Amino acid sequence: MKKTNAARILDKAKVAYKIHEYQVDENDLSAQNVAQKVGWPLERVFKTLVAKGDKTGVLVACIPGGDELNLKALALLSGNKKVELVPLKEVQPLTGYVRGGVSPIGLKKNYPIFIDESALNYDTILISAGLRGCQIEINPLDLQRETQAMVGSLVL
Repeated sequence: MKKTNAARILDKAKVAYKIHEYQVDENDLSAQNVAQKVGWPLERVFKTLVAKGDKTGVLVACIPGGDELNLKALALLSGNKKVELVPLKEVQPLTGYVRGGVSPIGLKKNYPIFIDESALNYDTILISAGLRGCQIEINPLDLQRETQAMVGSLVL
């Protein structure tokens, strides 16, 4: 497995992480499928969602794989009145990553990042390594520090 950009960034910052690879199913890119394939509980497999706020523009949210993003909570935390998910066709141009492989680390631009507070319940969580079929296991505090993320309640 070649190093992803996210892994290189973590290496440079001397942040501990582990890579978990799995067989990609192009027909099912869900966090549930990823959790099953890597043998991790769904609440520790975080998905990365790209949204747009009416005041701040593009922002990124990391939430547990089985949960749904609370757009009102994200708007409140991010200083927006309204937030909506960006259309899938905009995800790659905005982030540099394809759907199913969006990592909060190494985005095309320094967008504001928000992590659901449940991440702090665990020593490590999984996030996308920036490539389908590859997850990074990382301490959530390290993730917060490296991405300068805000932590709060983001799920319904």
